[in-house]
Amino acid sequence: MIRILENVNIDWLSKRRLFLTISAVLLLAGLVSALSRQLTGRAPFNLGVDFRGGTVVTVRFPKARPTDQAIRAALSRVGVGDAIVQPVLDNKDLFLIKVAQQGSAEEAQGQAQVDIGRTKITDALSTFGREPDDWSIEQTEAVGAVAGSQLRNQAITVTLLALVGILLYIAFRFEWTYGAAAVITVFHDVLVTLSFFSIFQWEINLTVIAALLTLVGFSVNDTIVTFDRIRENLRLHRRESLYKITNDAINQTLSRTIITGGLVFLSVLALVVFGGQVLRGFSLALFVGIIVGTYSTIAIASPIMVWWQKRLDSTGAQPLPAKDGAARGRTAPGVRRSSKAGAATAR
Repeated sequence: MIRILENVNIDWLSKRRLFLTISAVLLLAGLVSALSRQLTGRAPFNLGVDFRGGTVVTVRFPKARPTDQAIRAALSRVGVGDAIVQPVLDNKDLFLIKVAQQGSAEEAQGQAQVDIGRTKITDALSTFGREPDDWSIEQTEAVGAVAGSQLRNQAITVTLLALVGILLYIAFRFEWTYGAAAVITVFHDVLVTLSFFSIFQWEINLTVIAALLTLVGFSVNDTIVTFDRIRENLRLHRRESLYKITNDAINQTLSRTIITGGLVFLSVLALVVFGGQVLRGFSLALFVGIIVGTYSTIAIASPIMVWWQKRLDSTGAQPLPAKDGAARGRTAPGVRRSSKAGAATAR
């Protein structure tokens, strides 16, 4: 195995207050941004066509094909600043143009919404020549606000179900304290990422939801690697405190965490730089999420697990051990066995 760091001996848990303060500041910044926008009559998040509703138009350019940026600039001049312009890969003459809901809420349904969105796009395309000689609208579709609301609710449901599944799996595979710490960490990563989207008003569409679900899997995978090393160290060093065992586990897996996170980060950075406007939301969500996920693996997950375990030990309650750990006769995390004359003692 490739290691970029040897004999690391950093007391990560002693810095837990600093790490938790950083996370609290980021979360509060996102909360203040969302609440201030809500109270001033603005949307807390910049929801895209998929969630807010709008118009999707397919345009053909039979002669000179303009660039994505030129079409986007033309739409911006007629008051449509958040349009998505996507070339059709298998037909170089076609573009998909998505504009968010136009007009009032009463007009945002059915044919009225189609007509408003089509009119805006037609006004913008008139700068590229006359219809149908220089361009033509092949197809127009409307995504109603009701459909957008259903997509939003389904996206939230899918994310929450993923978190519940992670909790159940880790609780079964390890212990429920591990599972709870992992889910809290993943929830932290998602909320911090959404905080950036609220502060900078980056658009949230279905690709961002896909990025958040990818982030959930990436973050929990990193966390499980550290938790697995903690479990191994508990078997090998039964007399060591949970505090020291956790610090050792983080240091032992630090090279793996940095290498994995670094390689993914470089790939996502390429998406941010070269992915273009269509992948902007997806790449930004992964860009922020990978950084936050790597940070939380070290700074959030393990401190939460240690704190929770110590509270359980102080009250005398012990979580159920995982089956494979029980078969090997290990003690629960945070507990060491003393000599024959003594009972198990919490560290």
